[in-house]
Amino acid sequence: MNWDDITVGILAAFGCVILVLAQIREVLAKLPELIRAWRRVRQELAAPIPGPGGHDSESDTSTG
Repeated sequence: MNWDDITVGILAAFGCVILVLAQIREVLAKLPELIRAWRRVRQELAAPIPGPGGHDSESDTSTG
């Protein structure tokens, strides 16, 4: 093993580290958007489903 092989190995290792750090940065940059989307999905799933007349199905069953 000569110095050229060692240099290429070090450069490859640093390249891999930089690539991984760049990917982590991209994921962390999208994290706030992902959290907002997840909260919106949870709110939509928690909202009552309107019945056929535009009324909430829960209020229709409680008036009967």
